[in-house]
Amino acid sequence: MKKITLMICLLLAAGVNAQQEKGIIGYANWLDNWTEFKPQKTESKDANQILAGNITQNTKLMKKNVYILQGNVYVTNNAVLTIDPGTVIIGDAASKGTLIITKGAKIMAEGQETDPIIFTSNASMKKAGDWGGLVVLGDAPINKFGGAGSYTMDLDPSLTAYGGDNAASSSGVLKFIRIEFAGRKVKGADSFNGLTVAGAGNKTVLENIMVSFSGGDSFAFYGGDLNASQLVSYKSINDDFKMTQGTQCRLYNSLAVRSSYLSSNRDGSRCLEVKAYEKKSETDFTRKSTFVSASNLTLLNDSENIKADIQAGLIKEAVYVADNATLELKRSVISGFNPAVLLDSQTVVNGENLKKIKFEEMFFNQCTGNIFTENNADNSDLENWYGNTIFSNVYSQTDNKETFVDIYNAKRPDFRLQIGKITASSGK
Repeated sequence: MKKITLMICLLLAAGVNAQQEKGIIGYANWLDNWTEFKPQKTESKDANQILAGNITQNTKLMKKNVYILQGNVYVTNNAVLTIDPGTVIIGDAASKGTLIITKGAKIMAEGQETDPIIFTSNASMKKAGDWGGLVVLGDAPINKFGGAGSYTMDLDPSLTAYGGDNAASSSGVLKFIRIEFAGRKVKGADSFNGLTVAGAGNKTVLENIMVSFSGGDSFAFYGGDLNASQLVSYKSINDDFKMTQGTQCRLYNSLAVRSSYLSSNRDGSRCLEVKAYEKKSETDFTRKSTFVSASNLTLLNDSENIKADIQAGLIKEAVYVADNATLELKRSVISGFNPAVLLDSQTVVNGENLKKIKFEEMFFNQCTGNIFTENNADNSDLENWYGNTIFSNVYSQTDNKETFVDIYNAKRPDFRLQIGKITASSGK
């Protein structure tokens, strides 16, 4: 009898998973316990330890202390920075604290689901861009000339080199991490990102990381060879996921939530941006171009009135693919954008390019247009191509409340698709 009951349970579980196979997946809501969707209301603890200058030897940060990042803090000299689960590191708003793991050094920050590591702001009124963010630099390939780059911003140029030949290198572990209110603006330059990973190799672990209210991008990957899963970008000002400089990235089971009123609606601000390069003049086209293979992503705008916000010009595209870059996106949800996908105007719509830009088993929901070429009002060729039944893409105009399990739950939102809700036809 026990064996029969167990078999029934397994079959039911398999059925549930099959119906939820698009977008973020899991038998349980994997956002529970370690995420925080209202970090403004979380009081900052008082720091009792200062992190400043250069960390030149192996160092451990412990949960019993609260650390404050003052100014630009560099981990150098191949040192390893280890951070215990539950440790709180505060980016000083006054000095715009930033943590930089230099090339050859490592960060071992392995939090736990019930005890995440938290990077946040010490401002009394927390907001995007209060402090710098976390920068991880490695020695994996990039496609700039010489195979090397420098993440300068206003940092020390002698400590910000990245890139090399070791695709299988490790810059450490980032797991069950929250990064809040980072992304400070640099005068005369761009903004920092919540998490910048430049030239990191595929032995680097990037799992269960939440970046919320970033003043720049949430996640920015420059070159390198990366595997990443269960990443969460929440109401970033700029891009949620940015891939450039020849990154070879495999992204799985990850979430981006944008807001019509907080996320920027300017050109160049998207959920997912895939580019071959930042500056064409610095790019070595004999090296690998950017390749992104992503599956089970949920990219959504959480507005309760998507149509009105689109009409007001508050919402633009969710995904942007630039010329010469490759994106394979499968079993993912794009909900509430205008349009869902925009291809660079330099991308010629032909068989060769369409082989590099794949959308399969997708769920396009509440989007004004699905796949367009930039500055081209006629997208019939792309709609016909990706609307072919062989790609198994689904199109719908379903309200957020009906589409997702419980996205407006203030404490524990659930962004998985509701079981059985993917019932729209595969026609456009």
